[in-house]
Amino acid sequence: MTGPIKGTPPETMKAVVYRGPDDLRLETLPVPEIQPGELLVKVAVCGVCPTDIKKIHYGTVPPPRVFGHETAGTIVKIAGRSRNFRVGERVALHHHVPCLRCHFCWHGAYAQCAAYKRTGITAGFDPAGGGYAQYVRVMPFVLPGVVKIPARNTFLEGAMLEPVNTVLKAVKRLRLLRGDSVLVAGQGPIGLMFTKILSLRGIHVAATDLMGSRLKLALEWGAGKAFRADAKGFARDLRASFPCLDAAVIAVPSAAAVGQSIAIIRDSGQVLLFAHTRKGEPGAVDFASICLEEKDLIGSYSSDFTLQEEVASLVFSRRLDMRKLVTHTFPLEETAAAVALAMNPTEDSLKVVVDQTVTANNGC
Repeated sequence: MTGPIKGTPPETMKAVVYRGPDDLRLETLPVPEIQPGELLVKVAVCGVCPTDIKKIHYGTVPPPRVFGHETAGTIVKIAGRSRNFRVGERVALHHHVPCLRCHFCWHGAYAQCAAYKRTGITAGFDPAGGGYAQYVRVMPFVLPGVVKIPARNTFLEGAMLEPVNTVLKAVKRLRLLRGDSVLVAGQGPIGLMFTKILSLRGIHVAATDLMGSRLKLALEWGAGKAFRADAKGFARDLRASFPCLDAAVIAVPSAAAVGQSIAIIRDSGQVLLFAHTRKGEPGAVDFASICLEEKDLIGSYSSDFTLQEEVASLVFSRRLDMRKLVTHTFPLEETAAAVALAMNPTEDSLKVVVDQTVTANNGC
């Protein structure tokens, strides 16, 4: 929690700058200057997202940049007048907002909108989220996605709105009725969110993973049954328990899981790809299953700011208690270690965050 901000922001700040593949450096940067209609936010918590991990590890975008987009903090400065925000308010940020006027927006494909592809939050350099810095500049066009954090809730919960939004958006892409059955492949942080949200909507969930600790958690988060995907007789056991799967969510970048899911879901079922975000990785598909059996292979990417109110209700009411998903926190100075752990998870690690309210060497 925080009260009103006193004084003016400093001239410089610490930020973790991406300088190339797997090269993150703690540097000193100018605190961003804000323009009329913009906010300056002091960052409190920023989650480590697989999308940023892939950019950092594979070097898919040119440096330098400051990543981090699952961000919550406190407004410390407003350029001009604002009817909606005040200095001292704690907020959850949202870095992409569509125009709502183009062909893609008319069809609800917001993530394909040219305006949506612009990132509206930066700590310096080309906008890339900026959450791995002490301060970020929030541009006017993304303000409709900014959510105030209630007094009873934490910065951590505010930072989790963005990943929850991406999952809820994906769930809404599935044609599901209460009582249907869904396979969720992968029970990392994203898979567990799918498991919980689907179960809250009255869906029977079959969870799979390669880690026993995550399978146990899946049962606690609402799965009806959990299966080791590498166990002998896995497919047989899954079919015995869930003979009529209506859909499958692939929350792990596994081509084998995609093919297996297409084969195992019922006719007219859906397979939703969520983790296959790296281009240039082709996979085999049984086209007859798509055509004759009318199975759908669909994708879902990024978030939908029109769901922010529903997401905020889900998280801030703690029906989806995101505090239980966070296992490791690191200070800003150890962001590279946070990214490394999220990229190479252990049996006891789930959601990893950079928390600027903790000090160095007091993270995980």
